[in-house]
Amino acid sequence: MLPAGLVPEVFTGPPAEPRDAATVALVRDGAAGVEAFLLRRVAGMAFAGGMTVFPGGGVDQRDADTSVAWSGPSPSWWASQFGCSVELATALVCAAVRETFEESGVLLAGPSASSVVADTAGFASAREALVARELSLAQFLSAEGLVLRADLLRPWANWLTPEEEPRRYDTRFFVAVLPEGQKADGATTEASDAEWQRPVDALADWKAGRRALMPPTWVTLAELDELGSVAAALDEQRTVQKVIPKLVRDGDVLRVVVP
Repeated sequence: MLPAGLVPEVFTGPPAEPRDAATVALVRDGAAGVEAFLLRRVAGMAFAGGMTVFPGGGVDQRDADTSVAWSGPSPSWWASQFGCSVELATALVCAAVRETFEESGVLLAGPSASSVVADTAGFASAREALVARELSLAQFLSAEGLVLRADLLRPWANWLTPEEEPRRYDTRFFVAVLPEGQKADGATTEASDAEWQRPVDALADWKAGRRALMPPTWVTLAELDELGSVAAALDEQRTVQKVIPKLVRDGDVLRVVVP
C-alpha cells in the first residue's frame, strides 16, 4: 500500500514519459543462504524516498558509448533479452555497472576479459567523479585499463512505473554476484543505511512495517528467496516481459496490483 497523495486523485493524463533505468540485485551466499545487498533511500528524495531498494538509477546518455572495453554477451544479445535497441541495451548494461559501483563500491570490471578487480579502494576518486557526472564510465574504464564484465550480469526483469505516477521509470533488473575480494559499502549520499540481508528476512521486515518496499523489489526478493542460492539464481532461465503494476485507490491509500 502507498499513501494516496503520491498521485493525483483523478488522473487525466497524458502519462509522464518514462526514463530508462537499470537496477542490480547484488547477491552473495551467506551462512544461512542467499543474501541481497539493500539500500534504504534517504527519506526526502523525490522518487522512492525512504524505500529499500537494490543499487540502481537512471541511464546517462554517455552510458551508450560504444568505445567501452566489453567482455561477455554482446549488446545485441542484451537487446534480445530486454526487447530494446542495441544502443539502449549497451546503455543499460553500462548503467548497471556504473550505478552498482557508485552506490555500493562494487565494480563489475577487471584488467582483462577473464578477471575482475579484487579491491576497488584505489578507485575512490573516480567513483566520486562518476557520481558528480564529471567522468563517464567509458572514460573511467579506459583510463584504468579495465574491461566491463557483462558476463557477470544476468537479465532478470523489466518493470515500468504505473501511468498515474508523476515520475516514471522503465527499469531493467539484473542479478550479479559480489566478486571475490570486493566489499559492498553503501557509501552513497542517496542512502541512509545499507546492509546484506536474506530475502526472507527483508520480506519479514517489510510485512512488519520495518521496511518499505516497492513491488519490483519485493517480487525480486521473493524470487531470490524461492531459488535459495546464488548458483540457482545464476542458472535461472528468465523470459523478460514488461510488467506494469496497477494502482487501485482504496480510501486514503493506494493498493498496488501486480499483474
